[in-house]
Amino acid sequence: MEHKQHYVGLNDLEVKENRLKFGENILTPPAQTPLWKRFIAKFNDPLIVILLIAGIFSIGISCYEYFGLNEGTQVFFEPVGIFIAILLATGLAFFFEEKANKAFSILNQVDDDELVEVIRNGNTTNVPKCEIVVGDIVLLNTGSNIPADGELLKAVSLSIDESTLTGEPICKKSIKPEEFDHDATFPTNHVLRGTKVMEGHGLFRVTRVGDATENGKVFTAAQIDNSVKTPLTEQLNKLGKLITWASYGLGTLILTGRLLMFFNEFTFDWVHFIQYLLDSIMICVTLIVVAVPEGLPMAVTLSLAYSMRRMLQTSNLVRKMHACETMGATTVICTDKTGTLTQNQMRVYAMQANREDATLDTLLKEGIAVNSTASLDLSDPEKPVALGNPTEGALLLWLRDQGNDYQLMREDVEIIDELPFSTERKYMATLVRSASLPGKTILYIKGATDIIQQYCTSLADNSTSWESIFEQLLSWQNKAMRTLGFAYFELPESMTTDLKAGIIAKIMNGETNITPNFCFLGIVAIADPVRKEVPAAVQECIDAGISVKIVTGDTPGTAKEIGRQVGLWTEEDNDHNIITGPEFAALTDEELKQRVLDLKIIARAKPMDKKRLVETLQSLNQVVAVTGDGTNDAPALKAAHVGLSMGDGTSVAKEASDITIIDNSFLSIGRAVMWGRSLYQNIQRFILFQLTVNVVACLIVLAGAFIGTHSPLTVTQMLWVNLIMDTFAAMALASLPPSQKVMNDQPRNRNAFIITRNMWIRITGLGGIFFLSLLAFLYILEYSDITQMTDLLHFTFSNHKELTPYELSLFFTMFVMLQFWNMFNARAFATNQSAFHFKECRGFGFIVLMILVGQILIVELGGQMFSVTPLKIIDWAIIIITSSGVLFIGETFRLFTSKKKN
Repeated sequence: MEHKQHYVGLNDLEVKENRLKFGENILTPPAQTPLWKRFIAKFNDPLIVILLIAGIFSIGISCYEYFGLNEGTQVFFEPVGIFIAILLATGLAFFFEEKANKAFSILNQVDDDELVEVIRNGNTTNVPKCEIVVGDIVLLNTGSNIPADGELLKAVSLSIDESTLTGEPICKKSIKPEEFDHDATFPTNHVLRGTKVMEGHGLFRVTRVGDATENGKVFTAAQIDNSVKTPLTEQLNKLGKLITWASYGLGTLILTGRLLMFFNEFTFDWVHFIQYLLDSIMICVTLIVVAVPEGLPMAVTLSLAYSMRRMLQTSNLVRKMHACETMGATTVICTDKTGTLTQNQMRVYAMQANREDATLDTLLKEGIAVNSTASLDLSDPEKPVALGNPTEGALLLWLRDQGNDYQLMREDVEIIDELPFSTERKYMATLVRSASLPGKTILYIKGATDIIQQYCTSLADNSTSWESIFEQLLSWQNKAMRTLGFAYFELPESMTTDLKAGIIAKIMNGETNITPNFCFLGIVAIADPVRKEVPAAVQECIDAGISVKIVTGDTPGTAKEIGRQVGLWTEEDNDHNIITGPEFAALTDEELKQRVLDLKIIARAKPMDKKRLVETLQSLNQVVAVTGDGTNDAPALKAAHVGLSMGDGTSVAKEASDITIIDNSFLSIGRAVMWGRSLYQNIQRFILFQLTVNVVACLIVLAGAFIGTHSPLTVTQMLWVNLIMDTFAAMALASLPPSQKVMNDQPRNRNAFIITRNMWIRITGLGGIFFLSLLAFLYILEYSDITQMTDLLHFTFSNHKELTPYELSLFFTMFVMLQFWNMFNARAFATNQSAFHFKECRGFGFIVLMILVGQILIVELGGQMFSVTPLKIIDWAIIIITSSGVLFIGETFRLFTSKKKN
C-alpha cells in the first residue's frame, strides 16, 4: 500500500522514549474519596452539627439526672432518640447518593484496550489505545474512533464527527491549505481524541496523548471541584445560625431571669446557689435541645430522596441529592444544541421532486438507495440509526419512511462503477444496471445543485424552472439546512458494453463518446430536526422566569435558526444577543459581565468557553444549570450549580454531571425545575410546621422556668414530639406531589431567607395562640381539680397543686393534637387550596393517621415510661374536636385570601 512505502513510523526504542517523555495515552481518573470520609462528610451539614451538640448536652443532662438525681434509665431515651435521628438523616443521604454513584460508575467505564491500527517499524499493526504514544502514525478508516490528538498526513474525503467536542456532527478534514476552514473551532488538518471518522480515510501523526489532548483537558477541568454552594445549602446554613443564636438567646434569658429570682427570694448560700445554678443551666440546655428541630435534617433528606426516586420516573436520574432542589432555584439554563434541542439525527426536512410520475419517483428512490455510502442499523426496528455520512443516512431514513427497503433495492441492481464524493467535484455518482428500468443502464448523480445543473439538459418536473429551484434552495439554506440535487442519465443501449471501473469519471470529463445528458429529478433539504417537545419546554422555562442560552460549536446561522425554531430567537433580537467563540474569548471579564445576561446564543464555542460563561453568570449571582452530552461539556457541567448530562452522552459528561436526562429531552429539564420548586415548598412547609411546634415548646419551658414550675412535658413526651412526630411529619410533608402551578412563578431570590415573611407571621401568630391557650389550660389544671374534660365547664380555682398524671396526660394530648391539626395547615401552605384537598396525597393521609393512632397508643399504653395515664373516650372526643378549631381557622383564612387573589 502507498502509505507503507512512505511512512515507517516509530521503532520500539522510540516508542519507549516517547512514552517516558510525553506520558501514556490514559486520562487520569479522578481521585476517589474513601468511603468513610464520604460518610463523615455528611456530618458537615450545619443542622446536623447543631443536632450533635444538642445530643452531647442531652447526654450530660441525662447523666446528671441518672447519677445525681438517681432517676431511672428512661432519662437516656432522649439522647438516644437524637442520635437515632442523626444517623437516619445522614444514613439516608449517604445511601441514596452512593447508590446513584454506583449506577454512574457502571455507565461510565472507559475501554482503554480498544485496538488501534498504527504503523510501527515499517509495518501496520494493532495496539491498544492506551499504548499510543506521541509520534505514532495512526490509520483512519470509516467508523474509526480517534485515539489521540494529531496532525493529518493524508486525508481522502475525510469527515469527522466532532460533536463530542464542538457539537459539529460533520467536519470536513483536509491537508490542503486552500481547503482549510478558518472559522472552524479546531484546525482543518488536525484530528482530536474522542471524535469519530464518519467517512473517508487518512493518516495522522500523534502530537498529544492522554491528559494533554483536548479531550483530556476538558476531562481534567471537569474534575475541578469549585465547591459551588447550592441555594439549599446556603439557606440551611442561615437557618442553622438562626436556630443556634435564638437558642442561646433564650437560654441566656432564662438563666438571667432565674438568677435574678434567686437573689430576690433567697439568702445567699454557696451550696444552695451552686445547686440552683446547676438546675438553671440544666433548664437552659434542655431548652436548647427542645429548640433544635431534630426532624429538619430528616425532612430535607426525605424530601430529596423522595424527589430523587420520583424524578427518575420523569427521566431524571439524580446523582447528587441537593441537585433536586437546586433545579428549582435555577435562573439560567445553558444548553448545547445537538442531541438536546435537536434529535442528533439528520432527517429529510422537505423533498421537491416529481412524485406523481411513477417511473420518475422509482428512479429517484433507486438513485437514493444505490448512490450512497451510508447504511442503517436496524437492530431496533423502532429506532433505526444511520451509519456513515449523516446526510446520506437521512436520505435512507426518508426512503424507509416511504416504505422502501434500501438493502433490497441495492441487491436488485448491478453496480458497474462508483465515483465517491469529493470537495473538488461536489457530487458523487453511481453507474448501475437498473432494476427500476429492466435492461437499462442508469448513471445516478447527487450533490451540489449548481454543479449538477451543468450536466442537465431537462427537468423531470416540467412545471418548475431552474429559477424557482434555486429560490427554494436559497430559502432552505437561509434556515441553515443542507441541500442536495438529484439527476439521472440513461445510457444509450449501444454504449452499454465494455463498461468498467473508472468509466464514470471519463463520462463526466467528456473523455468518451457518451454525452452526459442528465435529467434533473429534484432537490432535498436535510436538517437535524428540533425535538417536537422542545419549543413548548423552552417556552415553559421562559415563562417560569428562566433564561435559556444556546452554546454550540455550530455556525452562527445554524445556531440562530435552531434558536428561532425552539422559540428562543425572536425578531426583536439582534447581533447583541449572539456571539461567536473567538469574539467571546476576546472579551475581558468586565466586558463579559456587562453583556452576558443579554446573550442568547454562543456559536463556534470551544469547550472552555462554556465553563467561563457559567462562572461569569455565577459571579452575577445567577443559579446556573448546564446541559450537555459531549466531553466538551464536562468542565461547564462540573462548574455549574447543576450539571445535566444526556442519557446517550459521553462517560466524561455523565461523570461531571449531577443529573442525567435519560431520554435526552429538554422537556425533562422543565420537569426537574418543577420538582425542585415543589420540593423547596415542601421543605418550607415542614419548617413552618416544625418551628411552630418548637416555638410553643420553648415558650412553655420558658414560662415554666419563670413561674417556678417543672416542665409540664417530660423527657419521654418531648421525645415523641421532637423525634417521632417530627419524623412522621417529615415523611408526610416530604411526600407531597409536585404542582405544575409553581412553573407560573419567577425563580426565587437565592439570597432570600428560606423562612418568608408570611411564614414568620404564621409561626409567631399560631405559636403565640397555641402558647397562650396551653398556658391557660396549664393554669387551670394547676389551680383546679380536673378529673375529666367535662369538668372544664364548671371548674373553680383553688390553691396551687402538683399536676396529677391524669392532668399531665390531658395537657400532653392537647399539645400534640394542636400540632396534629396544624400539620394540615402546613400542608396547604402556598397552595391556595383547602387542606382537605387529598388528590395524589394518599401518603400524607396515611401518615397523619399513624400519628393519631400513635398518640392514642402512647397515652393508653405508655404508662410510667411516658408519664401518662389512660384517658376517657369523652376526653379524647373533646380534645380532638376543640383542637381541630386550629384547622378550621386556617381554612377560613385560606378561603378569604384565595378570594382576594382571584
